[in-house]
Amino acid sequence: AAKKSAARKGAGAPSAARPRVNAKAKAAVKVRAKAVVKVGPQAKNAATSGEEADFLARAWTMEIEASERYAMFADTMDEHNNREVAELFRKLARIEQKHADQLLEENLSMHPPVLPRGGINWGNGREAPETADPGELHYRMQPYHALQIVLAAEKRAQAFFSALARSTGLAKVRKAALEMAAEEAEHVQLVEEWLARTPPPERDWAEDPDPPVLSD
Repeated sequence: AAKKSAARKGAGAPSAARPRVNAKAKAAVKVRAKAVVKVGPQAKNAATSGEEADFLARAWTMEIEASERYAMFADTMDEHNNREVAELFRKLARIEQKHADQLLEENLSMHPPVLPRGGINWGNGREAPETADPGELHYRMQPYHALQIVLAAEKRAQAFFSALARSTGLAKVRKAALEMAAEEAEHVQLVEEWLARTPPPERDWAEDPDPPVLSD
């Protein structure tokens, strides 16, 4: 059997033992988030206001960053030989990437929107609402725990778009935000149904008779 990777101890859900996130994958996410990309001819010809463009950029970035974060989680779970949860996170990454692609298709462009230098500002240094926290990981977590992480992320996304719909003064953005909020509400329901079909973990799920050790 492959040797288990070391896990560092610290606070966080679903439990205290958190695995180290793949550094290479984490760096790749930061580089992509800071990139400034050019829109294609179709997008340039579209008559969109600054607020509309900002909305599309935020919606697309949320899906992309969620996809990349789940892919990062999958790599981390693989490092700890947690194949079942790794595959679940990979499936989730593919789903979020599909959502991002659909956003571009619906806006008549297969090109990503322009991002400001330094990436999207979500306020107070926070990440996008749908981006899961690496502190939620545990090297012995089970699919049930992974789905709980996803459910919380989908609820944050729904709340974000609902709040945006209430605050915007532009009818087109309000309509789009309400549609996104409704879509995220559907995702919440789907994940809740998925959770209901997933066996909850035993009480001693975090106990490891052969725990990983820190090595140089």
